[in-house]
Amino acid sequence: MLRVLAVDDEKPALEELLYLLRADSRIRSAEGATDATEALRRIGRALDAGPDGEDAIDVVFLDIHMAGLTGLDVARLLAGFARPPLIVFVTAHEGFAVQAFDLKAVDYVLKPVRRERLAEAVRRVRDLAGASREPQRPDATAAPAHVQPGAAVPAAPAVPNSGGAEQIPVELGGVTRFVPVDDITYVEAQGDYARLHTAAGSHLVRIPLSALEERWASRGFVRIHRSHLVALGRIDELRLDAGTTTVRVGDAELAVSRRHARQLRDLLLRHARG
Repeated sequence: MLRVLAVDDEKPALEELLYLLRADSRIRSAEGATDATEALRRIGRALDAGPDGEDAIDVVFLDIHMAGLTGLDVARLLAGFARPPLIVFVTAHEGFAVQAFDLKAVDYVLKPVRRERLAEAVRRVRDLAGASREPQRPDATAAPAHVQPGAAVPAAPAVPNSGGAEQIPVELGGVTRFVPVDDITYVEAQGDYARLHTAAGSHLVRIPLSALEERWASRGFVRIHRSHLVALGRIDELRLDAGTTTVRVGDAELAVSRRHARQLRDLLLRHARG
């Protein structure tokens, strides 16, 4: 069960968040902090105590706009530790999602917080924290995001180019450009957003992975994991090792869930036969 620290300098918002967290059966404990300084002090004690210590913290639900240090400042400080707690940002502002995910946030929940949406964030945290003490956060060695910090993230409606091929609009330094869907090798879920990976880099767009899965099924994209959608024709290698299935897509190695492994093998065989 998860040990949670919630941080928000608005007391009513903090109390509501704690109420929702404590009502979740996957939460062992949920404590609150009303400013970044108090939060960092508690996190410091937790890190000193270790993962099995009395003051241990598995995840911090962190507001962004706070007096003094912001939530982003706190996340940057925590990034310097070897094994910091996971971070979920809880904010009323959409415009910081790019920076949040660049800081390896597990999720990005918008206020007002809905019970169902918070439950999904808790599920994501539990899955990562339960896998190991070194959670599978977005790979820091992956191609750098081609989204400028602070840039707006488009909702990514599909548009055809002059030849009829589908493209996705992305923001690059305040300029909207269009990424051909055929250039996308795989897609990574990041909360209510999706990161589109191409050979040249990656782009964050405001659209859930499930919507892209449905939209791009006819274009050869297949779900291999709750967090990944892959272009079938871009898979370079399928590996089976001690019951674990992975695929290599360019320089990335992606896990395939048991639920999707058999279907993926069948699809790859069919694809290879033309």
